[in-house]
Amino acid sequence: MTRSEHRYGGHRSQRAELTLPSGRGPFRVAALIHGGCFRPEYDRRLMDDLVADLAGRGWAAWNLEYRRLGRGADGGWPATFEDVAAGMDALAGLGAPLDLDRVVAIGHSAGGCLALWAGLRRDAAVPVAAAVGQAPLADLATCARDGVCGEQVPALLGGGPDVVPERYAAASPLERLPLRCRTLVVHGLRDDVVPPEQSAAFADAAGPDCDWVALEGEAHMEHLDPGSACWRAVIEWL
Repeated sequence: MTRSEHRYGGHRSQRAELTLPSGRGPFRVAALIHGGCFRPEYDRRLMDDLVADLAGRGWAAWNLEYRRLGRGADGGWPATFEDVAAGMDALAGLGAPLDLDRVVAIGHSAGGCLALWAGLRRDAAVPVAAAVGQAPLADLATCARDGVCGEQVPALLGGGPDVVPERYAAASPLERLPLRCRTLVVHGLRDDVVPPEQSAAFADAAGPDCDWVALEGEAHMEHLDPGSACWRAVIEWL
């Protein structure tokens, strides 16, 4: 297993870490996008245990950082989404033994929104073959109205859904349907951060190409534990 850090832009947050498993490749790629309600104190280190688990299973892991909200963090609309697009497309220029026809975007919570959004892009240099939302913020308008992540979603988009509806239409996975790749949404039914009903509504609207797994006894942070039922559901689906 080898790790290397790469920059995809000039900002300190425009970087990602590539972890390659043992072997020669070309390797399937899992692009991991962390959550944390777009707050700067949460970074890609949240996904380290999942990176190690994927590499042990023969995947290359691309652990993506991006601009978030807060003083000096420089995130928001459209910067945060531009970073995800640029970070995903940067895979094409790494010169690593990667199978770019088998790229999966996996994101947790706020990162789940970004992973689903990446799977819905129409202009990707590196198309996403599959997307996984782990307790994702799949409906940003509902998140804003219900206070999911406090006031972070209106802060991200520069206003509420009644003020800047065009930004919600461009950023919210629910509003960007139909799907462009096969998709999985996993949610613990004890989640008290992102309501499971949001994932259920997204899966219902997305139709048969979206698999929906609801897990009794699992909450929000279990998704980051490689030993959890939440993560096992992702591995089995992949």
